[in-house]
Amino acid sequence: MLRLSFPLLLSAALGLPGCAKSRPQPGVVPSASAVVSAVVAPSARVEPDTVSQASPTYDGGPPVMPSSSEEVDGAKLREQHIARLKSDRSPVTVLTGGSALELGQRLCEAVVPRRQRHVPVLVKPNLCGFDGFKTVKQPGGDDGVTGRVTDAEFTRGVVRCLKARGHERIVVADGCGNSHAHWLRAVELSGHSRMAAEEQVPLVALDDDGVFDKTGDYPGKPLRITGIEKTHVPTLLMPKLLADVLEHGLFISVPKIKAHRYSVVSLGIKGMQGTVMRSEARPAYNQKWRMHEELKEYLARRKQGEPEDRAQYVASLEAFAERMVDVLEVSLPDAVLAEGAPAMAGDGFQNLRRVPGNIAIGGTNPVLVDRVGAEYLGLWNNAELAKQLGGHRTSPLIEVAARRHGVPLTRPDLAGDGVESLNALRPAFFKAIAPFSIPHAPVAAEVPTAHARHVSAAPLVDGKVEPAWLAAPSVSWQTDFSGADVGLRTTARFLWTEGALFALFELEGAGLNTDQSRPVAVERDKLYQEDCVELFLAPNAAQRGRYFEIELGPFGHFFDLEIGSYGKVSKPQWSSEPTVAATRNEAARTAVVEARFASPDLTGALVAGARLPLALYRMEGKAPRRYLAWRPPRTAKPQFHVPEGFGTLLVDP
Repeated sequence: MLRLSFPLLLSAALGLPGCAKSRPQPGVVPSASAVVSAVVAPSARVEPDTVSQASPTYDGGPPVMPSSSEEVDGAKLREQHIARLKSDRSPVTVLTGGSALELGQRLCEAVVPRRQRHVPVLVKPNLCGFDGFKTVKQPGGDDGVTGRVTDAEFTRGVVRCLKARGHERIVVADGCGNSHAHWLRAVELSGHSRMAAEEQVPLVALDDDGVFDKTGDYPGKPLRITGIEKTHVPTLLMPKLLADVLEHGLFISVPKIKAHRYSVVSLGIKGMQGTVMRSEARPAYNQKWRMHEELKEYLARRKQGEPEDRAQYVASLEAFAERMVDVLEVSLPDAVLAEGAPAMAGDGFQNLRRVPGNIAIGGTNPVLVDRVGAEYLGLWNNAELAKQLGGHRTSPLIEVAARRHGVPLTRPDLAGDGVESLNALRPAFFKAIAPFSIPHAPVAAEVPTAHARHVSAAPLVDGKVEPAWLAAPSVSWQTDFSGADVGLRTTARFLWTEGALFALFELEGAGLNTDQSRPVAVERDKLYQEDCVELFLAPNAAQRGRYFEIELGPFGHFFDLEIGSYGKVSKPQWSSEPTVAATRNEAARTAVVEARFASPDLTGALVAGARLPLALYRMEGKAPRRYLAWRPPRTAKPQFHVPEGFGTLLVDP
């Protein structure tokens, strides 16, 4: 087994002065021990380089750090960066289609300024923007990290773009507010450790850990920033690696495009929180919370049961915005390449909603990139957001940065093949730390509509498609909860009389995975664990958080209950007063499920012209298990109880 000393390996990878600039041998990966490295097959489990000696001493360019390398000239950085923010009106590039890898490579090529090949490059993805790790209970389950941080394949695409330009001194790095063990687990789960190993680039934590490594160039060493005494962050510290690159290198921010429960969106500006530390206490990396320290008091009062003080919440967010713009002024990236493969609506942590399609948004002015990213998420010029946040119609971080630096927030010049995606009517979903959320579907034109046709004679409930049903309007779908087309078609029709609501479902590709030993005349709890269709109906559009759930199986089984408070309260004793019949053709893999519902809770809502919130779902199969939806909620994992994402049942005269 070939072994190389750690200093020699990193010197070769980064081109440190006094060392040969030959590329490392394929498969040789810097280990976390800072002692040796070994040949590792690409498919094997590998450790990232998370220790020191990732930043060489650079020459050339205007001096920012004094010769002592213990301070950073923040005044000079701010002067240079503010001038660029005020003058940079370059287009924002929007790309769609292709994989995360392809989007990262293409966006980098389109946006990143060209520099001499020998300059150091720092690529900063978002690797720390999540609550914590989760135990994965089944394949493809939520690990607590995926969907919240930058896709490792997008980062790989950026790295490959830079390599194609001839850059060899590339480092991937981010800073967390947690322990080093937490960092190691995060980069493993996100795929960045394997990506960095396979691409032969160091992966570095911009954290001091409280104890510096005794070898190398101390990339996470916190340096005092001078000349910022009059800003909102006078105690700010900067990792040495970033200071080195800002001096005369190339700094690229690669954030995830997502909603954020506090800052509204998390893109280029918010991503800079991972580049700095605070000096109030040691270890410095653990002081990042001080950037939004006022929020701590707000949450404490809520926890004690005090009435919510929305003004206090908004004031804390505004203070955070001022600080983050100060940070941007000292750590301004040369380019922001934002990954949305896919972008995530919701809160950015626990409540995630996929935005359909893959997109990448990039530019050299982070304020403009964030403005376009917020628009893509539906969180730009949002009237409902303004009602909840004291007039702020988007993230206060964007508004503060634009106001302070004179950046116009009209739509900037756009380039790329994804520009048209911004012109589509875009529903928004945002869930805040404060007790409010913005509905997923505020645009009526985007809400699908089913019709309940009035008939004078009730159909016979026998599981057959009679002429009365063929005359009724139908809706069909073959998409799953994420919006993906899985090719299993379901068709639904509705009729009503003064005393009942009728529903008929036609199922294609039916596997008929049902426990037939259970009686059909007795309500069947947990029917959703087998093959079935589901109907969610709210009797009052003004209270869409209260609705009725009815499950129907392909052999005539049923289960129904009342749901309240947006899924937090259920009443299984409620009855739809159903009559159910079903027929099947096993050879053709089809089934018909027909039902009559006589509950006054439902029939009382059947008024001509009424528009009732409606959701239609289907569970099908065992492996793979399919979760089909008429209107996909686009949640991170199958979740149907999303009232703001329901469609509409129009009660025809």
